[in-house]
Amino acid sequence: HVEVLQRVKNKKTRNELTVSLLEQISSIGRGLCVLLGISVEDTQKDVDYMVCKILNLYLFEDENGRAWSRSVMDRELEVLCASQFTLQCILKGNKPDFHSAMPAELAQPFYNNMLEQLREAYKAELIKDGQFGAKMQVLIQNDGPVTIQLESPAGPTEPKLLSKQEKQQQRKEKTRSKGPSESSREKAALRSKADPSASSGAEGDVSSEREP
Repeated sequence: HVEVLQRVKNKKTRNELTVSLLEQISSIGRGLCVLLGISVEDTQKDVDYMVCKILNLYLFEDENGRAWSRSVMDRELEVLCASQFTLQCILKGNKPDFHSAMPAELAQPFYNNMLEQLREAYKAELIKDGQFGAKMQVLIQNDGPVTIQLESPAGPTEPKLLSKQEKQQQRKEKTRSKGPSESSREKAALRSKADPSASSGAEGDVSSEREP
């Protein structure tokens, strides 16, 4: 799935349907605002990947002011999540199409599961929920400004698996560069048997045989 992570200050949500959400979220301090777009193809592996990245990306400075060296967990900052199906938009001309977004009845438990994993991996009180499916106004002060688009990969995410895949690809390329394959040599042999006048040697041998 797709996420947009924004490093922010003084973020809050305003729900037009239930004003009480302001009491739940109110104004929280510095941290990340995560806009989450869930795809129809998303699985638990996508959740695992996103949770890991949200909590561990180096988007903050350290105690000495060195940029891009601390994560939200390192700094013990807050994370505000909001489900955002429009991130799965596909444009058909000028009209947005949202068929690639997971239907709400499936996306809500998926979203809740991700929140639960964030709370288990971090500090539950620092994970805030923008309330699934509500019509909201998200008020943020973008810090930096820093906005990161994060998309879960289609292939293996573990470094060891990626390394193994790269080595396999390199071996395939080396095999291709070693000349004709077994199947090519077999085809050449069959052609020679079918045509006795064909030479299995170099072209020079053929021309010399045809000279008077």
